Amino acid sequence: MRFVSFYRGDGRVVPGFIDDSRPGEACVVDVTSPANGGWAAALPADLLSWVEMDLGALAARLRDHAFPDAARLPLAGTRLAAPLPRPGKIVGAAFNYRDALKERDMAPPASPVIFIKSGRTVIGPDDPVRLAADVGNVTYEAELAVVIGRTALRIDAAQAPAHIAGYLTLNDVSASDMVRADKAFVRGKNQPTFCPCGPWIATPDEVPAPQALDVSLRLDGTLRQSGNTSDLVFGIAELIAYASTQMPLDPGDIIATGTPAGVAISHQPAAWLRPGSTMVAEVQGLGALRNPIVASLS
Repeated sequence: MRFVSFYRGDGRVVPGFIDDSRPGEACVVDVTSPANGGWAAALPADLLSWVEMDLGALAARLRDHAFPDAARLPLAGTRLAAPLPRPGKIVGAAFNYRDALKERDMAPPASPVIFIKSGRTVIGPDDPVRLAADVGNVTYEAELAVVIGRTALRIDAAQAPAHIAGYLTLNDVSASDMVRADKAFVRGKNQPTFCPCGPWIATPDEVPAPQALDVSLRLDGTLRQSGNTSDLVFGIAELIAYASTQMPLDPGDIIATGTPAGVAISHQPAAWLRPGSTMVAEVQGLGALRNPIVASLS
């Protein structure tokens, strides 16, 4: 099942899922709408709570429920938010694609290189990435991301799949000048709006081969990144297991698995993000994540 958060007409962000089982246009099912009655309308009105409840089990119940037409909204006319507007934390992986390492003439790391990105950097589809005047050169980084569904602490790679709630597309926007100046990731990865996510979370049954997904990014229509998760140095299970040895992973946390070759500095001229541009990150089967670039007002 593909889970979303979306804006109701009153401006509230609520959870739902995408249903394309009927002929014609796909729709968003407003699960917590009063029109549903019963247990569905009584569910918590945020997707993070659903993740904590177990998305897989909830999906099975939702598939068996008959939702009235009043709870079905055309997907094309519905404004989607980030699926998890405020995740607990994002654990990013650096230097984790072989093609990107080759592009930089770097050897693969001996163990995963990870960093933390604040949940407050998250924005959704079509939300603008805002560039402050003093932030320096900024790049896009299209990535496959994993949503944690169960608390994980000091687990091994064989246990990791049982802790996955789903997958989504993520764009790890990064202030490259800050990362180089600091020789650390904290500042350059944690500027406001620097983590577009979406457009939905797909449960694992929707993604049978996460180790073989195309990952791409277009900037103003030009293809800048084109890779595949088969090129990961450390796979999804290895990343989850390693991160769980460094900190507890909680339901709703996100693991960003790294980005393939083609980041801004690798192009001639460099393809730094500039106000007025638009980027579209996409992971095969997980939807396209479009975000315009604007100048920050502060």
